[in-house]
Amino acid sequence: MTFRARHLLGIEPLSPPEIVSLLDLAETYVAFNRRTVKHSDALEGLTQINMFFEPSTRTQSSFELAGKRLGADVMNMAMAQSSLTKGETLIDTALTLNAMRPDLLVVRHQDSGAVNLLASKVDCAVINAGDGRHEHPTQALLDALTIRRAKGRLQRLTIAICGDIAHSRVARSNLILLGKMENRLRLVGPATLMPAGAADLGCEVYEDMREGLAGADVVMMLRLQKERMDGGFIPSAREYFHRWGLDAEKLACAKPDAIVMHPGPMNRGVEIDGTIADDINRSVIQDQVEMGVAVRMAAMDLLARNLRAERGARAAEESIDV
Repeated sequence: MTFRARHLLGIEPLSPPEIVSLLDLAETYVAFNRRTVKHSDALEGLTQINMFFEPSTRTQSSFELAGKRLGADVMNMAMAQSSLTKGETLIDTALTLNAMRPDLLVVRHQDSGAVNLLASKVDCAVINAGDGRHEHPTQALLDALTIRRAKGRLQRLTIAICGDIAHSRVARSNLILLGKMENRLRLVGPATLMPAGAADLGCEVYEDMREGLAGADVVMMLRLQKERMDGGFIPSAREYFHRWGLDAEKLACAKPDAIVMHPGPMNRGVEIDGTIADDINRSVIQDQVEMGVAVRMAAMDLLARNLRAERGARAAEESIDV
């Protein structure tokens, strides 16, 4: 198994073989999760702490379910009631956590780089469940698994990522991962929602939705990140849907077998027409949810193996010193 990472903080440090290794293991967990009895001892004896500083339903429940199915002791910390609200620094929180001796720490934070800071202060494996506008690595991995299962490959595809690119950590992680796998990437959306230097990211940039979707194999819609907007980025929800929302007429510009994706939660009638979202022949949105559990199980399994190997080597060195 080619996966040597200590943490999963982003896609950038992962090599294509490491990505493939994780996806291959996730495939086995897809089958595992479809069994009647869903219990493994891969994380038996290990403690998993979930720390979500931002609200989350889909991601947090997915990580919790993944940990429990692998046999971990899972604890969800109520960050809204934590000492951080009383003035404690993030570093002090990290030191407190370290004293509890967790094995896996899953963190979502509103500030870019906060998860990396925590990872540098704790003696356990850390998974980034989304930090600011930076990255959301497990979302990109579950998207990759969904694409690979639907299209039969993860290379040489034309993939259009549409909507609020500027505020999306999902877009950033997907651009990095899908770029590593030699795909043709397009960014589609209003100029106000494009990041600075978008044309330098190795992507084609389109403001016209129909041009951007022409001949696409994959259409990935993004949620409007209203909580990260501090100004008028769109004229109105109605106008946004008219120009950049995915409907049957715009989707017809893509390939006939193109799949439709969305990381959720969806704003129906703003980013995507409900009929398209529910089309079982084109939409793989529910598949993404299923793949999310399998990918997070694979990530925690691999990180736990590396953690155990590291601790075993450390114990062996200490015994020799004695």
